[in-house]
Amino acid sequence: MPVPVSDRPIDAVREEVIDQLILNYSHGEISADAFERRLDNAYSTNNAEQLQALSADLPLQSDPRYHSEKQARMQPKYTASSDHPDTLDITSILSSDQRSGEWIVPKHIKLNNYLGSIELDFRNAVFTHPEVTIEVNCIGGSDEIIVPENIDVITSTTNILGHVSNNRAGLSSNTFNTQRPKLYIRGKVILGSIEISVKKTMQEKVKQFAHSLKSLFDEGKKP
Repeated sequence: MPVPVSDRPIDAVREEVIDQLILNYSHGEISADAFERRLDNAYSTNNAEQLQALSADLPLQSDPRYHSEKQARMQPKYTASSDHPDTLDITSILSSDQRSGEWIVPKHIKLNNYLGSIELDFRNAVFTHPEVTIEVNCIGGSDEIIVPENIDVITSTTNILGHVSNNRAGLSSNTFNTQRPKLYIRGKVILGSIEISVKKTMQEKVKQFAHSLKSLFDEGKKP
């Protein structure tokens, strides 16, 4: 006998419902408006029965092919650490430095920023380790760290007339986050600033994934 939905973990129920919404929308079973409306409701409710009702009328169930595609597009990317250096040193003196796109993230990152600016964008980064330590030495400069919602950020810094702003929206749910990396930021900030921000929420990323999957299936239907 299956476990009653009210006794199941709410995050597991939410993930299953979102999977069904994505799959049925991508195959044309529901409209874009219906998909976005139901997705909004899936993120806003913590009632298991209400969550299940959002996908109760949908005919398609997720399968291994769908989960493989989701894994490839939604999970953080990893590569073998033995093929890349363990440490990345970045020094910015009255200048700027940026890492973005599919850059390789080592286990240790050292940032030395003297009156400059450094930006690390982890949204499409490729990780070599699930836990990354970022050592900051920010004197009169600004460090900006951009992360998606499926990365945890833990800060432990010494601030002397400095400012650290962690706008990371708390720990995210388990949806699409079974391999969520952790960033540990430590060091000192003197007359400088560190800003940690989320530029795209998980809900926005889910919508992007669903639209791209629909485009893929629509393209496959063309003669």
